[in-house]
Amino acid sequence: MLDVDFIVGNVDVVKRAIDVKGVDLDLDHLLAKHEEVKAILIEVEDLRHERNVLSKQTGKADESERQQLIKESRSIGSKLKEKEPGLREKQDELRELLLLVPNIPGDDEPVGPGEESNVELRTWGDKPEFGFEAKDHVELLELHDWAVASIGNLAGSRSYALRGELALLEMSLWRFALDYMVKQGFTAVALPSFAREAALVGTGHFPGSREEAYELEDDLFLSGTSEVGLNYLRSGEILSPSDLPVRDAGFSTCFRREAGAAGKDVRGLLRVHQFYKVEQYVCCVPDREESNRWFEALLANAEALVQALELPYRLVRLSTGEMGAGKVRTWDIECWLPSANEYRETHSVAEFYDWQARRADLRYRDEDGRVRYLYTLNNTAIATPRILAQLLEVHQQEDGTVRMPAALQPYLDGLEVLGAASAD
Repeated sequence: MLDVDFIVGNVDVVKRAIDVKGVDLDLDHLLAKHEEVKAILIEVEDLRHERNVLSKQTGKADESERQQLIKESRSIGSKLKEKEPGLREKQDELRELLLLVPNIPGDDEPVGPGEESNVELRTWGDKPEFGFEAKDHVELLELHDWAVASIGNLAGSRSYALRGELALLEMSLWRFALDYMVKQGFTAVALPSFAREAALVGTGHFPGSREEAYELEDDLFLSGTSEVGLNYLRSGEILSPSDLPVRDAGFSTCFRREAGAAGKDVRGLLRVHQFYKVEQYVCCVPDREESNRWFEALLANAEALVQALELPYRLVRLSTGEMGAGKVRTWDIECWLPSANEYRETHSVAEFYDWQARRADLRYRDEDGRVRYLYTLNNTAIATPRILAQLLEVHQQEDGTVRMPAALQPYLDGLEVLGAASAD
């Protein structure tokens, strides 16, 4: 959410953001609603002030004057009862519109409606060249009986269940990522998968992506990312400078309907409804240079993890139409997937400035005693099962076994190759 005074003072800038991010919002309508709210608020505040003055006069007046003052005060009270509900209704309407206003993209970010406008920044690692007929990850799962083929009978389409070595590998990846993040000074946080609507509004997932969430009862939803919980843990608190920066590594089970992905990646582990995620999250003082340092740090963490997994990847700067409404910038790491003959996204580092903080009420008191909104950033550390597809395909060997990167071997009791028993 942007500050309404900023919007009023920078109409052209905000209109451009609405345009380049493809947001369906009439800013002129929002500004008219803002003026309407201001006018009613002035009336209400004048009436409240007048009633307060009468109240003070009543305490000092004699009996004859007191009755007249009480009568006038009651008349003002009746007027307030008529106007205050309408004011609250108009304020709620304005807030709903403000929640739709996108953040201002960075000046250097590519402008365009979709992924065709993304910009590749660099690549790392060599794509594997197989001297044999390589298998895709589904064939490798079937070869070694690493997945439960009938899981659809239990949980429906786009679900998965791993067994044996693959189940252990998936769990190893979580601990591998968490251990790395803790060494970087982050605090491990185990989060619930439930989240209230306010928390999803706080990150910016609502109202725009509401169709992606599974709704439960009692104002609860299944969260689609650990970011939701991490971003709302300190809602309503006023932090001190000594509390900052907040550096959390959250782990949770995540759920997404994938409502907009019909027919895409329906086979295998790339796009499932339930998955697991270790998320990097930073909350820092509202300073753009500080925010940039943390953006680079989160990106460096993700690149270090992917490099340790020995996965070729490219770094991509997302266009305004792809980065998301709330983000100043989003850069993706896309790891090579041999079966698709293309890079596929595994990590996404995002910078928000105070856009999320205003929605989630994340504040601190600075050295001068001022209460200010914080800046937030996040990035994936590891998300499974998607990255298993790249791991299996990139590191497969001719006999169908899969070589394990050295960084993962300690988490697998020293195992260097998966699938050796079934390959024999």
